[in-house]
Amino acid sequence: MLAYIVRRLLYAIPILIGVNLITFALFFVVNSPDDMARMQLGVKRVTPEAIDKWKMERGYDKPLLWNAKAAGIDQATETIFFRKSARMFAFDFGRADDGRDIAREIRGRMAPSLAVALPVFALGLFAAVSFALLLVYFRASYLDFAGVVLCVAMMSVSGLFYIIGGQWLVSKIWHLVPISGYAGGLDTAKFIVLPVIISVVGGIGSSTRWYRTLFLEEISKDYVRTARAKGLSERAVLFGHVLRNALIPILTGVVVLIPLLFMGSLLIESFFGIPGLGSYTIDAINAQDFAVVRAMVFIGSLLYIVGLLLTDISYTLVDPRVRLQ
Repeated sequence: MLAYIVRRLLYAIPILIGVNLITFALFFVVNSPDDMARMQLGVKRVTPEAIDKWKMERGYDKPLLWNAKAAGIDQATETIFFRKSARMFAFDFGRADDGRDIAREIRGRMAPSLAVALPVFALGLFAAVSFALLLVYFRASYLDFAGVVLCVAMMSVSGLFYIIGGQWLVSKIWHLVPISGYAGGLDTAKFIVLPVIISVVGGIGSSTRWYRTLFLEEISKDYVRTARAKGLSERAVLFGHVLRNALIPILTGVVVLIPLLFMGSLLIESFFGIPGLGSYTIDAINAQDFAVVRAMVFIGSLLYIVGLLLTDISYTLVDPRVRLQ
């Protein structure tokens, strides 16, 4: 097991380096520091002096990859790549264009994002798997047909409809919870209950259809027929055999949600005024704060790679044969 984990970690290192290089190229080659200065200064005719001052204040006045004018190690460190990209491997994200420390902002906004994302993740997975198993249990019946139609209908509705409709009905008409905002402590529940419900309802249609397809594929295999021939009930076959053997594709789908647990939901946090990482990213994009956007892209890539590693490890627990590959 240890050798398997080490091998997967070694695979992850070049991937993260490649993502960092691609991100650097997108931000500093395609979009040069001069272009960033013109967008941030926000005027039609910007003087060269104003551009140079803006770049000097934010450390964009140095060469991109190699500083031939410096001496020794400074030739590599006194560059935009080292100061803005390479240092992110040490979780040194620097400061945003408004002067605030990015790492401190991320630490402060992680709790609100997790307060929404963790319940959505757990409840959404439980609801989708349970609903899919129910449809498979009553497969080829009117209940199965009605459930599939309902899932397709829910998939066809935009997520904005759930958000705006939920705010109007639950907050404006029924006055059950605040329409937006966030508070810590015990008051957190009343601010996150509506975003959690809307997120679960908005995603249950597509997730249920996918899990239903997985279970239907498993239920037609030979081991299921053997289990039925031994006299096992349909419920025991579904929960004891089909669900267990479908865990690998389920885990594969779950891994893409792991970055969202920390990164937050862009739409949900923005519409409900939750000061999490999702709204932080949206605000940075609107303000064209590339320092924050770079940091969030790097963290998202790192979390996705960690999720892939955890998924590979969980594969070995579900199916020990994976360890031999």
